[in-house]
Amino acid sequence: MSSRRARPKLLAGAIISVTCLATVQLAAFPAAAAPADSAAGDRATASAPSSRAATSAAVSRIEDRTARAVAVSLADAGWRSQVRDAAVTDKQLDLRALTGRAAAAQAGKRLTSSLASADRQIAAAKGLGADTGSLLRLRLGADSMRKDLKAGAAPLVAAATADDHAKTITAYDSRGAAHTLDARKAPDRPVYVLDIDESKALAAGMKVMRQEFGKHGLNVPQASTAAAGFWTTRITGVELSDDEEPWVKGDAEIYSLVTGFGLDGKVRVDPVEMPYLDKDGVVYHPNQILVNWSNYKYNLADAVMMEEDGSTNYRDLAKAIAGILLTIADQGVYIPLVNAVLDAIPDDWWTDDPDYVDSWYTLAKNDTGRRNGARANGWMTLEPYYVQGF
Repeated sequence: MSSRRARPKLLAGAIISVTCLATVQLAAFPAAAAPADSAAGDRATASAPSSRAATSAAVSRIEDRTARAVAVSLADAGWRSQVRDAAVTDKQLDLRALTGRAAAAQAGKRLTSSLASADRQIAAAKGLGADTGSLLRLRLGADSMRKDLKAGAAPLVAAATADDHAKTITAYDSRGAAHTLDARKAPDRPVYVLDIDESKALAAGMKVMRQEFGKHGLNVPQASTAAAGFWTTRITGVELSDDEEPWVKGDAEIYSLVTGFGLDGKVRVDPVEMPYLDKDGVVYHPNQILVNWSNYKYNLADAVMMEEDGSTNYRDLAKAIAGILLTIADQGVYIPLVNAVLDAIPDDWWTDDPDYVDSWYTLAKNDTGRRNGARANGWMTLEPYYVQGF
């Protein structure tokens, strides 16, 4: 979803809040080219520079060499057939699960340890926990390729690009040779795309962010209102702008940061997962709770919408946001936080493909109806909603 282009100009006094509310809702080619299957390789990735550019470069390198390894493994006819049969029925394949099956061909089994190492390195680069598990997935690049794949056409394998402006991508054949493809027009030949399971990465990232915010006291639990019930603001409709993207990219994974001042007078920050919001130009009706007003001192809050991609290091992002918000004190009147949150996002996120999608300033407890995003990149319809106690 190429919904962000440059650091936005903000109106004076604008604020950004982040409140997370529960939704009531590769072995077959030379070792030098395969992911390093060693503790040293994992430690090297984990200790790499933590800028967005460094994260993106690290993830891209791992994905590219893994894509080549998978492509070379497909020289084995039996394994190629197993992958094809799985790919025509499933939208995306868990590579480690596929190679770990008892019936998997030897060419597939030989990929298992390299895939495990690649998963660990990607998790480390993205600031995710060591228990995240398998992240790499394989999918068919476009539905139009399905017919030729079923007919036995030899597929290429390409790593998904994180660059919305990419004009070409590199794909590999079963000899390990590179082919340059048009990023804007899907080729006639079948192409498997190696990508990160962004839904899983996002869920793990939200966990990391909550933990990091918790360390800094930015999402302190408020008094329980379960028995008495509480007022919320929920999203009844939402749409993001439609932008052309490379065919090799998958669906977007969106989350929001919603902030305000907690009952203790401190800034509180919580991420809100929005797993349904995966395509531009589509209106969704999630009836998702965005703000639980029982957590807030004031009847105002703000929301910043972000997109997960391979360049997101959740731990570093949470630390950066916490570092800024901890300097803001309650002045006895609502203080906008939008500028603070956006200023906390590292500068290199605003070049090439920043992950900022849109923001909604000063959401009020009684807001009803359509609210356009500040960047005109999306809109939400909101309504007050009372959650009954028990």
